[in-house]
Amino acid sequence: MKTAVAIRHVAFEDLGAFAGVLTQRGWALRYLEAGVDRFDDIDPIEPDLLVVLGGPIGAYEEASYPFIRDALRLLERRLQADRPTLGICLGAQIMARALGARVYPGPCKEIGWTPLRLSPEGQVSPLAPLDGALTSMLHWHGDTFDLPRGATRLASTDLYPNQAFSWGRSVLALQCHPEVRADQFERWLIGHAGELAAAGISIPELRAESARLAPTLEQQGRRFFDAWLTTIEPRP
Repeated sequence: MKTAVAIRHVAFEDLGAFAGVLTQRGWALRYLEAGVDRFDDIDPIEPDLLVVLGGPIGAYEEASYPFIRDALRLLERRLQADRPTLGICLGAQIMARALGARVYPGPCKEIGWTPLRLSPEGQVSPLAPLDGALTSMLHWHGDTFDLPRGATRLASTDLYPNQAFSWGRSVLALQCHPEVRADQFERWLIGHAGELAAAGISIPELRAESARLAPTLEQQGRRFFDAWLTTIEPRP
């Protein structure tokens, strides 16, 4: 059976809509909890897919969160082998660091719904279902990264030019959140209450916007993930 391992930083930022796609395609999924489970307990090369999920800390804060060093070592070995790896938000930022790029605070918080603008390369990639003409996109970050050497930019927004990149044959990083499920979004509002208050964001307005836009993103996100899995699945 094909195996997927997902590194989770907070309970409510899980694989969301992507988990059902893995189940339908016959993948076995297990989570590693960052800061609790030991990353050196797994072989960096062995899982057929590694996903590094989002979270509310910075990819450069290893002095406060030592597990980031372990995550970087794990990813450096896996990416060097070009094994199928997906990073989402914080996961994308840690992957960028593991590839030698700089990660740093951006010009402002990007929290809420803004369509992606796909690059020409993104338009002919599995990201095509996430094009801004088809769906809006959930963003929830304040940091950004430089494009790693050898990477291909796939998507941007006006505020953040590096929203998605591919590297090698089977590595993909997304600073945005195409995995979000409409029926689980309230957990995000609760879990990020402090950040939303500090940013001056209206929770009722964000809830209403998400109720309108999240169902379409959930559908398009599944299409994207299914298409990407087709490109990286091990052959029988």
